[in-house]
Amino acid sequence: MKAKRNKTIDTPLSEGQHFLERCLRLVEPLPLAELSNQVIWGDSFEVLPLLPPRSMDLIVVDPPYNLRKEYAGQTFSKLKAQRYAEYTQAWLQLVVPLLKEGGSLYLCCDWESGLTVGPLLGQYLKIRNRITWQREKGRGANRNWKNGLEDIWFATQGEEYTFNLEAVKCRRRVLAPYRHQGLPKDWQETEGGRYRDTCPSNLWDDITVPFWSMAENTAHPTQKPEKLLAKLILASSNPGDLVFDPFLGSGTTCVVAKKLGRRYLGIEKSSQYCLWAQERLERAAQDPTIQGYTQGIFWERNTLPPS
Repeated sequence: MKAKRNKTIDTPLSEGQHFLERCLRLVEPLPLAELSNQVIWGDSFEVLPLLPPRSMDLIVVDPPYNLRKEYAGQTFSKLKAQRYAEYTQAWLQLVVPLLKEGGSLYLCCDWESGLTVGPLLGQYLKIRNRITWQREKGRGANRNWKNGLEDIWFATQGEEYTFNLEAVKCRRRVLAPYRHQGLPKDWQETEGGRYRDTCPSNLWDDITVPFWSMAENTAHPTQKPEKLLAKLILASSNPGDLVFDPFLGSGTTCVVAKKLGRRYLGIEKSSQYCLWAQERLERAAQDPTIQGYTQGIFWERNTLPPS
């Protein structure tokens, strides 16, 4: 029995077949209009060749890191560096041709897999930056530093690309307000306090990893936070754009795209994770809120917007 405050989505297959039945089983190419707002249940390496080229405005890729990890009863085993490079090369060759000219791609990794995937990504796209975000969680180590960070490579197809700076500024509290001629200098006075909207850097320390009392939490072992995806989607796509995730997991990319008025498409191999993705998409229709993103503003951690 779960505690009352435990909101973790962990519906078993025996109780959620109606969610799984909403997924698309793609066996032949379909028009893009029939692929929009779909979760495809299948193996990405089999499905990707069936998708229309140059059709995705934004691609978010969160592949298995090169770590031993259990995913819905299946184990991804740590590979030798060369073998992991070959694995990465294989999906890159299928994913990159789907990106539109002017589109963006974000690739998630940890410090070790990043040594492999970053240079390979640079062979296909123009790398613009590497974002590092604080995970908070992580196991301690007796002979090494605790790994509390993850990285996201930001790359684009071409020199002209979408980047909505104003949409992803962070509202931070002003501790030492400076005035010029009696007026606030680069900050604003509000009912909720004094704030400054700052340009986002490539170091993010305001992300909360989902935990058991958060409505977005699932039993997936490596779920990304909705706030993290919201930053990527708002910065690098526009309303109505198509956001694609070839390793969807429990559905965060599609859920956040839906909440932010984008079209979405995801591929997931696990029937269990497809079920959770569809369950979350149904809930998103009723509750479009994103923790940490309120009134169109990314709030600094531990800051409550005015009610």
